[in-house]
Amino acid sequence: MTKKSKPEKKPAAKKPRVHKDLDGFEVSINQFGELKSNMDIEKLNAFLDKNVDDKKLAERDDYEELKKGKGKKKGKK
Repeated sequence: MTKKSKPEKKPAAKKPRVHKDLDGFEVSINQFGELKSNMDIEKLNAFLDKNVDDKKLAERDDYEELKKGKGKKKGKK
């Protein structure tokens, strides 16, 4: 007799732990390869600017000054 294979059970989809500012953030890719998100891009960019260091800018001599002024917006002339 052949052994019956048991159907594989998939674990329940857990939501990953996220930063409190990104609570509820979801992103998906549609059939055309476009990213779809439930959060405004401007809000996401502001979060990334605040919390993530830019590796390309780290090589600059004035990086520390740029990093300190991250939260300040420059006025238009």
